[in-house]
Amino acid sequence: MIARSTSTSAPMPMPSSASAVPLHWTAEQALAVAECLQAMRQALWTAYGPRMQQAWRDQLMPDGHGPEFDPDEPF
Repeated sequence: MIARSTSTSAPMPMPSSASAVPLHWTAEQALAVAECLQAMRQALWTAYGPRMQQAWRDQLMPDGHGPEFDPDEPF
């Protein structure tokens, strides 16, 4: 996370105990990484999309059963 200093326009790193993103990158470097991650996400979805969805379902509902549903019950 970047905060703007009130005295200058230079970005100031916000303290973080587990910052996974380098705070010294330029905007162009950050954009390049974001574009790379988006391309990777698309490639993963193309190769594994349905299996990823099933793995996510399995994590959310390990017993394989969804919540009980009564179609006659109003919202």
